[in-house]
Amino acid sequence: MKNRIISGVAVIVFGLLIALGPQFLFKVCPVVDGMYMKCHWTAQAEIGIGGPLIAGLGIALIFFASSKIRLGLTIGVFLSGVLALLVPHALIGGCVNHTMPCRKITFPAITVISILLLITAALNVVYLSRKKIDVRN
Repeated sequence: MKNRIISGVAVIVFGLLIALGPQFLFKVCPVVDGMYMKCHWTAQAEIGIGGPLIAGLGIALIFFASSKIRLGLTIGVFLSGVLALLVPHALIGGCVNHTMPCRKITFPAITVISILLLITAALNVVYLSRKKIDVRN
């Protein structure tokens, strides 16, 4: 029970930080002359990854008691964390100028949060894998 609450709440917090951080805490570059910069679309993608995907999996981690189901959910959290990390660095990217707010503040923050999420998920996978799981069910 304790692991369900701790890991679920941690995943929810990291998911909400990934989703809402670029919007409110560590904002991406502003709109210039009515044009959205590349980092705006990265922030939009992170809303979808962090909110319904990662935070949703965190909520499910709290409510499901089966270790096998939680193990599968945690693997999903890990893979979603990889996706959250890849969006700003490989998939969409950001501004070319390295002095822009997205490069100086937003992307490093998303990187740190994603890595912390990956570590949390990996530790939970190890914990759940070591529990006695009856493979016949």
